[in-house]
Amino acid sequence: MQVCRDRPFLGFAAPLMAEAFGGAGDAWEVDNLCRLSTRVSRGFIRVDADEVTYPAHVILRYRLERALLSGEMELADLPGAWNEGMAELVGVVPPDDRLGCLQDIHWPGGSWGYFPTYTLGAMAAAQLFRAARDQNGEIEPALARGDFAPLMAWLRANVHEQGSLMTTDEVMEAATGAPLGTAAYIRHLKARYLGD
Repeated sequence: MQVCRDRPFLGFAAPLMAEAFGGAGDAWEVDNLCRLSTRVSRGFIRVDADEVTYPAHVILRYRLERALLSGEMELADLPGAWNEGMAELVGVVPPDDRLGCLQDIHWPGGSWGYFPTYTLGAMAAAQLFRAARDQNGEIEPALARGDFAPLMAWLRANVHEQGSLMTTDEVMEAATGAPLGTAAYIRHLKARYLGD
């Protein structure tokens, strides 16, 4: 999400995709690929959601999990609560439970409390990518050439090699200068989707 939907990399990838898929014309130009990668639309399915609406899908699941586990809500009430939550948070109401509360495999598989990790990961990725670009001015020009080596070297030194030596919080603070927070993620979303 951070790198491959960003303009520098899409500028590199656009002609390669056009060649690989036999595409020609404006549809294969970097401006169009950027528009496509930043399209926001309300939808029923979490895994198909864009970066802007995806957290709303996660928030809904988190709220419902808490209510179910605390006993504040009965399982029989889940479909209705799901639909109300989707209307409130995403602005759509699924036509059936298949597109609603039955779409994920997490709950039947016993993976309760897992959904927030997706948004936490997106927040961490935004914060790490921002720090990497701030600390190494060669990363963005390299990505524009399709060269991931500078980014991977930064990640290796600042994240991968530290993983067994520090906690996640300590890695984030050491790599980015701050604990995991929302600021970099919000800045990323505003820059990508609003041009701020």
